[in-house]
Amino acid sequence: MQPKELLDLAEQFGNPLYVYDAEKIEFQYNRLTNAFKVEKLRINYAMKALSNISILKLLKNLGSGLDTVSIQEVQLGLHAGFTPDKIIFTPNGVSFEEIEEVAEMGVQINIDNLSVLEHFGAKHPKVPVCIRINPHVMAGGNENISVGHIDSKFGISIYQIPHVLRIVENTKMNINGIHMHTGSDILDIEVFLYASEILFDTAKQFKNLEFLDFGSGFKVPYKKGDIETNIEELGRKLTKRFLAFEKEYGRELTLAFEPGKFLVSEAGHFLAKVNVVKQTTSTVFAGIDSGFNHLIRPMFYGSQHNIENISNPKGKERFYTVVGYICETDTFANNRRIPEIHEGDILCFRNAGAYCFSMASNYNSRFKPAEVLWKNGKGHLIRERETFDDLLQNQILVEL
Repeated sequence: MQPKELLDLAEQFGNPLYVYDAEKIEFQYNRLTNAFKVEKLRINYAMKALSNISILKLLKNLGSGLDTVSIQEVQLGLHAGFTPDKIIFTPNGVSFEEIEEVAEMGVQINIDNLSVLEHFGAKHPKVPVCIRINPHVMAGGNENISVGHIDSKFGISIYQIPHVLRIVENTKMNINGIHMHTGSDILDIEVFLYASEILFDTAKQFKNLEFLDFGSGFKVPYKKGDIETNIEELGRKLTKRFLAFEKEYGRELTLAFEPGKFLVSEAGHFLAKVNVVKQTTSTVFAGIDSGFNHLIRPMFYGSQHNIENISNPKGKERFYTVVGYICETDTFANNRRIPEIHEGDILCFRNAGAYCFSMASNYNSRFKPAEVLWKNGKGHLIRERETFDDLLQNQILVEL
């Protein structure tokens, strides 16, 4: 999106403001589906990345399914119009009752715990279940988003597959899928392909599978010249290997992925106004009307978001440390080259579509921002800005 369009939206809807470009989401979805030349391909959008129901509806209309991790996400997906057969539920550490409740909705269950698997198989042997394995492959750009290594809390270890097979034999439960997820921000597709071989080897031991879910974690570029996952090359290599496995397995399978960041990250733009410009002995701070209550990724993951001064895009570049208004150290960028900033300017944080609004909070009793979907050259409000009434909504004043 162009600076003028974003500035107009900030003027119309106020700031801070999240803006999502529908065309970019559609482009990424089509890019992914075109990369894999298989008969049955299923894209399950990982809705934890961005769960606004208008975004879910947009992806549903493109043909996407949903990857969910909580019963509330399942309910949001159903509310957005997804049918239960288009949703997979991949929780970790939730109650057995929650898993049962989701299963009753007709949603595909994905289990990553031996004790839960045995319990569920004993009570519901006819309900189809997918198994999430831990391939013990370290992948991802940060330890918080690397979930396939040996010490991860996610998945059933590949060394525990004999236990899985014994549970399946004893309960006669229906295993219809095998799943893995190594982590996010995968740089080297060879690591992904290596983990895929582990998934194939595991799948051979189950005779009635319907799908193989390879997770996701595809990296998107965060700055000019940044590395990204080569989806087209991965598509060629994994398609060839998947088709060969189908022949070996003896039946047609569905190839599934669960991208989140890949679909929505680059579509997102976060707009914030500069409240103050503060010169110290060695640093120039640009303080904005937001903080890690709205965008926590730079502080939580050490992620870098490109920051542009869309009010003065051609100004002389200076070095700024961009900080928020939270009463803690909430630094978005240190000594970043940005066109000259003045108080009142609007800064745009790029790649703000994934794990940004969805991780927002009311810390310091601040309101969550509004969200806008940019489609067909027009901004559509898809979430209103919070008000003081929202802060009080569920609180009860006790007279003591």
